[in-house]
Amino acid sequence: MVGRIKLCALLTFVYFLTLAKCDLGTDLAARIAPDTSPDVQEDAAKQLIQRVIGLRASQWFQVEVNKILDPSSYQITRLDNGKVLITGSNGVSVCKGFHYYLKYVLKKDFDWYKTHIELPEDWDPPNVTHRSKSSSPLIYYQNPCIWSYSFVWWQFDEWRRHIDWMAMMGINLVIAPNQEAIWQDVYTELGLTPQEIEAHFAGPAFQAWQRMGNLRSWGGPLPPAHRQLQQLLQQRILAAQRELGMSVALPAFGGYVPTAMRRVFPNASLTQSDRWNDFPDPYCCVLFVEPQDPLFQQVGAMFLRRVIQVYGSNHIYFSDPFNEMMPRVPEPNYVRYTAKAIYNSMQVVDADAVWLLQGWMFLKSVYWTNDLIEAYLTAVPRGRILALDLQSEQFPQYERTHSYYGQPFVWCMLNNFGGNLGLFGSAQLIPSGIIAARSMPNSSMVGVGITPEGIGQNYALFALTLEQGWSQDELQLEEWFEYFALTRYGVNDTRLTQVWQLLRNSVYAFQGRERMRGKYTLNKRPSLHHYPWVWYNVTMVYEAWRLMLEAKDTVPLNDNRRAIYEHDLVDITRQYLQLSFDRFYVNLKSAYRSKQLNRVEYLAGKLLELFADMERILASGEHYLLGNWLEAAKRLAPSEEQRPIYEFNARNQLTSWGPNYQVPDYATKQWSGLMSDYFQPRWNMFLEAVTQALRTHTSFNYSEFKQRVENEIELPFGNHTKAYPTSPVGSTWNISHDIYEKWNAYARDTLFLNYCQIAVKVAQSQKSGENEW
Repeated sequence: MVGRIKLCALLTFVYFLTLAKCDLGTDLAARIAPDTSPDVQEDAAKQLIQRVIGLRASQWFQVEVNKILDPSSYQITRLDNGKVLITGSNGVSVCKGFHYYLKYVLKKDFDWYKTHIELPEDWDPPNVTHRSKSSSPLIYYQNPCIWSYSFVWWQFDEWRRHIDWMAMMGINLVIAPNQEAIWQDVYTELGLTPQEIEAHFAGPAFQAWQRMGNLRSWGGPLPPAHRQLQQLLQQRILAAQRELGMSVALPAFGGYVPTAMRRVFPNASLTQSDRWNDFPDPYCCVLFVEPQDPLFQQVGAMFLRRVIQVYGSNHIYFSDPFNEMMPRVPEPNYVRYTAKAIYNSMQVVDADAVWLLQGWMFLKSVYWTNDLIEAYLTAVPRGRILALDLQSEQFPQYERTHSYYGQPFVWCMLNNFGGNLGLFGSAQLIPSGIIAARSMPNSSMVGVGITPEGIGQNYALFALTLEQGWSQDELQLEEWFEYFALTRYGVNDTRLTQVWQLLRNSVYAFQGRERMRGKYTLNKRPSLHHYPWVWYNVTMVYEAWRLMLEAKDTVPLNDNRRAIYEHDLVDITRQYLQLSFDRFYVNLKSAYRSKQLNRVEYLAGKLLELFADMERILASGEHYLLGNWLEAAKRLAPSEEQRPIYEFNARNQLTSWGPNYQVPDYATKQWSGLMSDYFQPRWNMFLEAVTQALRTHTSFNYSEFKQRVENEIELPFGNHTKAYPTSPVGSTWNISHDIYEKWNAYARDTLFLNYCQIAVKVAQSQKSGENEW
């Protein structure tokens, strides 16, 4: 009897714990949901459907927003008049149902680049009934850095397409970080001069880090007109998102202020922030208002009131005071008081405030000990912090923090840093990780999200994460990737199916703890101390490339599916050339150490040939062009006179990232134009120096090379004004096929095989370090 009583008690506890978890997520989603009327959300969903499939086809769909339905749910039925009715709990749920219909009924899909889908003239809607409810009350998207690495030059046309994509993927929570025009008013009211304010704001490509207190003024001055125009753009974006039922988190005060605040408030408790990535004066550092000082609450409340006045509110606000910055005092009481101060500055303005917090800082486990994390998170009432577990697929913090000490959290996949290219990821860890986090004891997980620093690569992994976030059951990867290939290209071709299974089992099969980002030798400043590594059989990428080429005739020529096929063909060709570069480089290092001059000269020639081929294939792809990035930056400038500073911002972020190589090559891209005029010249200078050292029987002088490459190539590139093509050049398939035949022939060549005996090293134990120079 006693045993039964204990069992009943345990089951009752688990039952109410599960209910509490469900209520936590549902209540939180309801608390921050916009108050947009069902009629407005229905109209927004209708317009989205019309944009995606056109006016004629959209007439076959009816939509209804019914708030009586379960939160984040939809149902699809066919009416007696033959039309398809999609009913959802809000506009986002309707759009998610529309996406389901496109993908799983019509076998057509979209991505970041393809948001228009063509339906046949004689299309007749199939008779389908389907219901679905999200297993995650919150589906989150964005990262503060993505606004500088990907969105920085966007205007509303790009945003309109992207918001459509977000809604169809079921995303219901995002951020809106634009705040400079508001701070200009706040700082002016506090007594700062226009010159002091200008000296604080960073340039457009670096605002994400100015907002988080990492730097100041770099890339500036920021034109006042830019601040106003960006605020107007943010208002349009917010209106479009809320019309669909999305919740938007707005910026709150994190403690950082301009250095000129010392003049205005000489008696305030202000301390200098950490020096982030060795940024020199006058680009570092800013001041931090100590949380016990009344100025903290004064500035925080003043700022948030103006934010709400300008942007409205969904009662959720983000603040990340310690992004790659350490609290001044590593003690529980200090971080507890800081967290309370931040939240109080929100709550005094909005009694229903929820604090959206990135858990990224907790990765610094040497500093952020468990007692510090607990003090920080529990300083705020349970349910009033929503933590983003920013890189759950590789470095989850929810286990270490015991489910964020009861605060609700979102399981997030990050995967990308700096927006750089390269096929990689941990597909197997996504479905299993999400399911495990949901079901772990005392889990406070309330959502799933994607948090890349940049977009434009590895779309499959982000789509997989968002779909698993909605699904209750664990997605089966083989089946999911097979269907992904079918709907991506719109044709049922076994070769294209095999392509994605090969990628799933190679580039997307990483399961370790090694940081994958930036491990591309050809993108790095040349050195004899790089250690390229791969975790998969490279021949699988080569086979995927061959199959992509063979499938050419199955994808219609005059169709947007063809554009997706060619985009992927560029990407796979680029990946193989990148891997080939690594192999040649490893052999070149070996030849140099053995003082084999002829071999070094041969391999140096092959490396430069790879650059030329990389430039050719990238130039054929619409989304691999430096010209588009630069021209978008210049178009955003408020006046012709200000275009040079916008172009400098665009160039510097991709290359030196700072006044003197502070965050070098972090946000670089494998783009046409960069390949020919930045990466190749660096390697050409390096290879000449290495070869000359062997010829003269001297050692390669890296210090001398470093100074030359900085002064002659790297730093000057930011000030160049050369214009680059904004349209593709050449036939992607023809160029890719030519490159395939060329390197396939080399692969059969005995001399080449002798030079490629040394495999690319898996550098788990051999690292050169990110800052080896």
